[in-house]
Amino acid sequence: MKSNKIGFIASSTNDAQKALLELSKTYENVNPSKADIIVALGGDGLLLHALETFGKNGVPVYGMNKGTVGFLMNNYSKDNLLQKIEKAEITTVNPLIMEAIDINNNSHKGYAINEVSLLRQSRMTAKISININGKNRLPELVCDGILVSTPAGSTAYNLSAHGPILPLNSELLSLTSICAFRPRRWRGALLPKTSNVELIVNEPKVRGVSASAGNIEIRDVKKVNITLSNELNFNILFDPENSLEERFLIEQFSS
Repeated sequence: MKSNKIGFIASSTNDAQKALLELSKTYENVNPSKADIIVALGGDGLLLHALETFGKNGVPVYGMNKGTVGFLMNNYSKDNLLQKIEKAEITTVNPLIMEAIDINNNSHKGYAINEVSLLRQSRMTAKISININGKNRLPELVCDGILVSTPAGSTAYNLSAHGPILPLNSELLSLTSICAFRPRRWRGALLPKTSNVELIVNEPKVRGVSASAGNIEIRDVKKVNITLSNELNFNILFDPENSLEERFLIEQFSS
């Protein structure tokens, strides 16, 4: 992909800030709001933040790992950055949209490439009712939490919670329970990507539950609505020798 104006952003860690300084001395660094391409120096969280902030207008993001996991990041190198961006492959993903209402009836909105998760806030288990497309499918799930994952996120938290790995081109979402107590054998469900998932917290003032989407966490939620956007397209750039498909395969065969 041809790179004209590059805007660098970096996380607050020493490594990321050092890399930002190093790259800024070699390449012109424009204001990210005016950039054709964003180069994100950090981890997956920063990449998601960059997509949410700048990617809604189709601006692609090229991530270089200066974080911890960095599943969505390319390897860091200060050399030949323009050539790497030019050769990079674009992967387009549609984010999940989370609309949460807390116990004070405040409304919150967030976006997630990987998953939207609900987790208990205290020693008490969460009790969650599950509606799919307006129909109640499970009156009460007693659990530590529950998540809805995209295919791109199915090898992340979803896999750690023993959810299925979804092919990138699948038309599915994964609804995965986290340490379900009742029904004990209910692990989750595969849903069409057009599904509207509504999660209602039973006894929300007694059994506190938080909801997270990307970098946003909302405490004490009572209802969360989750859908996959068919309008927002986030563009991520990957080095051709380490595409997102290749990362999926590596993840599945790693120990």
